[in-house]
Amino acid sequence: MLYMAVYIFLQWTWGILQNIVGAFIFLLFIKNKHYFWHGAIVTVWDSKTASLGMGMFVFIRKPRQGESPDNFTGQTNFDMTLVHEYGHTVQSVILGIMFLPIIALPSLLWCGLPAAEKYRKKNSVSYYSFYTEKWANYLGEKITKNKAF
Repeated sequence: MLYMAVYIFLQWTWGILQNIVGAFIFLLFIKNKHYFWHGAIVTVWDSKTASLGMGMFVFIRKPRQGESPDNFTGQTNFDMTLVHEYGHTVQSVILGIMFLPIIALPSLLWCGLPAAEKYRKKNSVSYYSFYTEKWANYLGEKITKNKAF
């Protein structure tokens, strides 16, 4: 319980900018399903592929129809995505407002630029090998004790 209080306090002080952005997005999707998970506010949205961690807000795509658990971890892609995006919320706590230039912008470019996607495909590079994503996986797994990608 103390962890969550510290997590929320740091999000709304040290990480205020990304939480304002996250709260704005949250309000845009206020009618969607929401729940708390490890102190974060999780919103399930209609995106086919994209998920996002912004401050203490996680926006995650709906589970896919018939999505089955991984044979090794027992977790679905949805579960692992949630752990990964939660890792981004922890990066927000660690970096404060520096999260935006150090994590959010590079992550957005790595995810959204056609040249980055082409590079990943051409060189068989995992999306999760980029420093922002690799670190998010590590932090999410460390804190939640669940598997990311």
